[in-house]
Amino acid sequence: MKPPLSPRQLAIRAFLHRPVAVVGLVIIVLFVTVAVLAPVIAPYDPIATSWTAIRKAPSAAHWMGTDENGRDVLSRVTYGARASLLAGVVSVLIAAGIGVPAGLLAGLSGRWVDAVLSRIVDAMLACPFLILAIALAAFLGPDLTNAMIAIGVSTAPRFMRVARAATLDAASNDYVEAARALGNPPWRVALRHVLPNIVPPVLVQGTLAIAAAIIAEASLSFLGLGQQPPEPSWGSMLNSAQRFLSQAPWLAVFPGLAIFLCVLSFNLMGDGLRDALDPRGRR
Repeated sequence: MKPPLSPRQLAIRAFLHRPVAVVGLVIIVLFVTVAVLAPVIAPYDPIATSWTAIRKAPSAAHWMGTDENGRDVLSRVTYGARASLLAGVVSVLIAAGIGVPAGLLAGLSGRWVDAVLSRIVDAMLACPFLILAIALAAFLGPDLTNAMIAIGVSTAPRFMRVARAATLDAASNDYVEAARALGNPPWRVALRHVLPNIVPPVLVQGTLAIAAAIIAEASLSFLGLGQQPPEPSWGSMLNSAQRFLSQAPWLAVFPGLAIFLCVLSFNLMGDGLRDALDPRGRR
């Protein structure tokens, strides 16, 4: 008789039984591979200009054509994956680093601490996410690092909400009450008994937040508040392409398609993770 599967094995099996989520994961792995191996994959220097190859259509020499400065679009899209994925991951790590501890504190402290933190989060959520990110990025200055900080701070309230709700649910379980009754200090109860049980919803939120962060980074770069030229970024490439949509549509098609596929893949994987990590959703 086979031993029963662990919760982790059940979650992995449930995830693998969702073909759409697996396709999203495969696409993400491809994007990460392209970003890591960009110096090997890119056929040209992404910032090298060529005045003899300005706005050339896709061809055997330049598979995705060239831009208004004669730079190879394929190389710029390849290197642009680095900026977008880095912004997505780092921004979410910043948001989780702020929001998860705040959610734990609010869910376990209760009373006025919970009330104060919840009102701060409500005030931040009252402002649209992208508007808040643009305001923070404009205040900090146009730079990819500042853009990641702005996106992370703007995303933190969502993590705080998720972490607080999961903490309140976990804190009502008998094993947490037993840990408290045995005299465990609050920090040990939080880190040892509550935190491991709020990881699944936080992980799902993180996966979906990466997709939103990639769109936010592209929007900030489009507005000139993210990655600065001549360094490649999908958003800045779209900004440059808007002047040549009728003459050279490929300048907007390929970076736009990269954003679409990357964001879609993270959303597909996030939906699959949400179903796989929820015991009620496993079949």
